[in-house]
Amino acid sequence: MLPYPPAVGVQRGCRQVASRPIEETVKGAADVLLDVLLTDTEPRSASTLHRRLYRLAAIALPVTLAIAATRPAPALATIPPGIGIAARDTAVFAGGCFWGVEAVFARVKGVTSSMSGYAGGRGANPSYEDVSTGTTGYAESVRVIYDPAVVTYDQLLAVFFAVAHDPTELNRQGPDEGTQYRSAIFFRNAEQQRAASAYVTRLAQMKKYSRPIVTQLAPLTVFYPAEAYHQRFFDTHPDYPYIVINDKPKVEHLRQQFPQLYVTR
Repeated sequence: MLPYPPAVGVQRGCRQVASRPIEETVKGAADVLLDVLLTDTEPRSASTLHRRLYRLAAIALPVTLAIAATRPAPALATIPPGIGIAARDTAVFAGGCFWGVEAVFARVKGVTSSMSGYAGGRGANPSYEDVSTGTTGYAESVRVIYDPAVVTYDQLLAVFFAVAHDPTELNRQGPDEGTQYRSAIFFRNAEQQRAASAYVTRLAQMKKYSRPIVTQLAPLTVFYPAEAYHQRFFDTHPDYPYIVINDKPKVEHLRQQFPQLYVTR
């Protein structure tokens, strides 16, 4: 089994559950702490005290990580062009499990940031566990920050529809089912709304797909980054079966279908 970050495990498909609950982590740390404090209370040399301090420091890290893993990340506002980052724009897409979608856009020329997160739902600071219930309205999404002088919004739409996901699957993608895996474009302004709507219309007129396109177009209200262990999952777990079966083909299709946009990461 592949090594996973603290408090992270795998259940099925893109879904994950904690393989080591926080209570278990804290209990184990407490047992070690008692052992350090209660055993052998006689005066010790400086070297022995240093070893004890080292053991106590070693306790703090897993406890801190376990507690941090239960706290959702703060909301990350989208970045309007010209503010904070010169000549950058932001797009947000949802196309099933965010691991593969993030990996695809990270390899598009002109994209400076590709981040997994949650958009389109209700309630503040959703966690992965909250979103996985399918009751929050949030979709696993990817925020793309890009340079419009290098890659256009229409080109990002082309990548999204052609290789990042299947826009004809309703409330699912591949092995993952639920509204959190829906196909959606969260537009940031009227210009993006018009571009996305026109693109979907063109695809329908060209009869690109044998089934109707079910991609939702919705205004972007807020984007919450996903937990740290989800970020760059494609790159940090290249041999994980879900990645090999579902996501590596997407990246290869990007390379084949959009060679002018493909960059190696």
